[in-house]
Order: sequence, then C-alpha cells, then structure tokens
Amino acid sequence: MAERLFILNGPNLNMLGRREPHLYGRVTLPAIEQKCRAVAEELDFDLFFAQSNAEGQLIEWVHQAYDQAAPLIINPAGLSTRSVALYDALRMHDRPIVEVHLTNVFGREPLYRELLTAAAAWGFLAGFGADVYEMAMRGLGAHLSGGGRSCA
Repeated sequence: MAERLFILNGPNLNMLGRREPHLYGRVTLPAIEQKCRAVAEELDFDLFFAQSNAEGQLIEWVHQAYDQAAPLIINPAGLSTRSVALYDALRMHDRPIVEVHLTNVFGREPLYRELLTAAAAWGFLAGFGADVYEMAMRGLGAHLSGGGRSCA
C-alpha cells in the first residue's frame, strides 16, 4: 500500500514561471506538481500536493499530515523566516519533514537567511531550482525504506 506524502507550497509559489524568472526560473508550479506525481508513482507515494497564499491553510494541511502520519515536504516560501505558527505546527509533526527552497537562500539578501521553519525539518534542500522537490522525494523514499539517515 502506498504511503501518503504531503508536498506543501507557500505564498507566491503559484506565480512561478512569471515571478522573477531570473531567480526562480520559468518552471511553473503545475509543471513541478506533474513531475512530483510521476516520481510519487515511481516511489509508491500517495501524493497530496497543494499551494496556498494563506498561512492558516498551510497549518491546516500540516495538521492533516500529522493526523495521517504522513511525511512532509514543504516550501514555506516567505513564511520560512517569520511564521512562528507554521514552525510550531511543523515541530509537532513526528514524521520526517524536508524543507525545500528553489533558490540558495543563504546567498540572498539577509532577510532570507534566517529560516525559522527549517529548525523543525529533518532535511533541507535549497538552490537547485525545481529539482529540489524530486531530490527531497527520493531522499525521503530512501530514508523511509531504511536506506537513509535517522531523523535524530
């Protein structure tokens, strides 16, 4: 039976492909979702993929992932630097969480470098563009099948 996997996307990621293509590239979120669905099928994940510009909605989905004991990949976008509420929701989650960012946040302006939510994550990927999603999925797949490092 396929394991449930949540992939959540935060504010403004619905604008990928149009928003600052010099930073984020021209790939769209629907194209990322399509790729993630193909990888999920290969890795036997039952995928829930969603995006919201609303902090509260993202927290509700984190709660659903918790209730379903599902691992989680999250691109909190701008919420990663300021959302204590999202951080708290992620901290209660007891399955692996991977935080992803398309750009190398540590090579950007100082306000992007202090990531509050990353402290709740088991893994972290940034700077590889849209490939961070597939990399995160494969890393989780390896971990969950016993081939990865521990969450501790």
